[in-house]
Formats: sequence, structure tokens, C-alpha cells
Amino acid sequence: MSRTTPLSEVHQSLGATLTDFAGWLMPLRYGSESAEHNTVRTAAGLFDLSHMGEIFVTGPQAGEALDYAFTGQLSTLAPGKARYTVICAPDGGVLDDVIVYRLADEEFMVCANASNYPRVAAELTERAGGFEAKVVDRSEECALIAIQGPRAAEILATLTDADLDGLKYYAGLPGIVADVSALIARTGYTGEDGFELFVANDQAVPLWQALTDAGARPAGLSARDTLRLEAGMALYGNELTAEITPFDAGLGRVVKFDKPGDFVGRAALEANPEPRRRLVGLVARGRRVPRHGYPVVDASGAVVGEVTSGAPSQSLGKPIAMAYVRPEVSENDHLAVDIRGTHEPVDVVDLPFYRRKK
Repeated sequence: MSRTTPLSEVHQSLGATLTDFAGWLMPLRYGSESAEHNTVRTAAGLFDLSHMGEIFVTGPQAGEALDYAFTGQLSTLAPGKARYTVICAPDGGVLDDVIVYRLADEEFMVCANASNYPRVAAELTERAGGFEAKVVDRSEECALIAIQGPRAAEILATLTDADLDGLKYYAGLPGIVADVSALIARTGYTGEDGFELFVANDQAVPLWQALTDAGARPAGLSARDTLRLEAGMALYGNELTAEITPFDAGLGRVVKFDKPGDFVGRAALEANPEPRRRLVGLVARGRRVPRHGYPVVDASGAVVGEVTSGAPSQSLGKPIAMAYVRPEVSENDHLAVDIRGTHEPVDVVDLPFYRRKK
């Protein structure tokens, strides 16, 4: 049976179409997913992300423990800052991609994906065993609401005295939003400016109501997926898996070989620093949509890759996709996606497909 978030009754009252996602009953859409997508691009959309995991790591060696557990160097984060990183298996495969927030000198919070946070918590507990650090999974206590879009800051400013202008991208600060205590983070997964608000479960409903009263409009998983695809952001289970290394996914920047000490997966990644495949963007020339798992073929019909994510793009007006292809495939090759036996031509483009105007 699917688990529910603290906002489940709100979603039902709004007539949302609900679906199982990573074992959670989540809103797929409230009405038109294209309208929800466009709301985030032009105004402000509101997302329930309470299925995500929040894992706290504290203690004198919390930073060093995280340096060992992840590929990035988290010990150098200043309090109030955040960093994107990945946790790898010993063979270098990605177990999850996360955002790590430093809340204080000896306190960090790891925000992990819904499908993976129990494993991430278990791995962190094991990997922190040799350090003066304590790992506590507080995912069951926390709700997470995201407001995303060009009007996000304007709307949120009507509900808080927190210094939103001074809150830079990939940073967070404690504050009061609509009389609710929250960690206000300026991160996101849509390609737009926006904020993620971490609150106690029992505060989720009043905060959601205050944000909608102030002008944010609910958006579901369908819009979130098309938004993140346009922004070229990876989804675990699609672009990232335990069979994919950070180098394959174009995430070599988050692997810090120059940090002191060892980290899990280091030896395997140092031995194989060359990507075995390349993540690219595809724009369809026709109207048929490349979907996850469809083969990518060259002019001779030989399979040279596979689509990881695909959808119609509201912003481009064309179907788009991300795909892994062989490293030697170039932008000048004549590629197509095999859609049920028909080779539909595509153009290879750099990611992301969409960049917001600043």
C-alpha cells in the first residue's frame, strides 16, 4: 500500500489525479499538466516533495564523515550553504544524488531521493562508523514544500521577514514563513528560481494554504518531470543508476580526488575516469515522443544508445529527450530514435534544453 504525505488530504480535496511514486501516493496532476508546467515557467508553482528524505549528520567529525561517504568535499561547506553531490558504491556506481546542507559547524542535513533515502541512511550510518559523527534519519518527521517560478521570491516575501534577497542559490537559512518555522533553501529542480521549505509534518497544511492564498498554484509530478527534463536535470532511476558512474552522467565535477583522505568508490573511479557513455540531449524533428528505454540508432540502423527520459516540451514546442550514447557519437551524426519500429530523426543538442532569463 502506498504511503501518504501530510498533504494527502489537501491533494484529494483539490481533485488531484494520484499515482504511486517510489512507494508514495503523490499528485500526478491537478488538472492540465501543460498548464501547471507553464505556471512554473511564468508565475509560481507549488510542489509537495514530502516523500523526499532528510538525514541529519552531527558531531565533531560530521564533515569528515560526509567526505568519506560522498564523492564531494562537504567539510569545506560554510554554515548556511548547500552542495550537490553523489554517493557511490565501492565499484563507482551511483547509489543516489543528494543535496547536502550545512546547518551549523557540527550539523549537516542530507536531502535524498524518495526511492533511495532508507539505503542512503543505512550507508551513511555504516560509513560514519569510524568518525565522531551521529546519523539520524528524520524523514518521517519532515515535510517539504517547493515554490518554483519567476514569482516565487515575490510571493514568499509576502509571508516572511527572512532575507530572501541575501539568500543565494544553493544556500539555506532558518526563518518563519506564515507563522511556521522552516528551513528556507534556495534550490530547485525545475530550471527556475525558487525555494524549498522544510517544516514539521504538522505544519505542512497551514503553510501550503498560506502559499496558495498568496498566489502559488499547485503542480504535480508530471509538470515536475517535464520541467526538470527541459532543465537537463537527472532523475535517479533514469539518468542515474548503480550501473552509471558520475563520469558517465557528466558529473565529473562532483568527484573531488584532491580532497584529503579516502572516500567510498575512489579507487574504482580513479581506475576508470573515462566515461563509458555520454549523456546528450535529443530534439525530435517530428511529433512522436522518444520515451525511456527506446533505442537510439545511427544512419545505418545500428543501436548506439538508449533514451533515458523523454516528453513533449512545452517551452520548445517539440518532443525532447535525454539519452546515453556511445562516447564517439557526435552532434554531426545522423541519429534517430526507434519508436515501435520506425526510426524517427532527432538532433543532438547540448544540455540543458531550457535556460531561464535572469
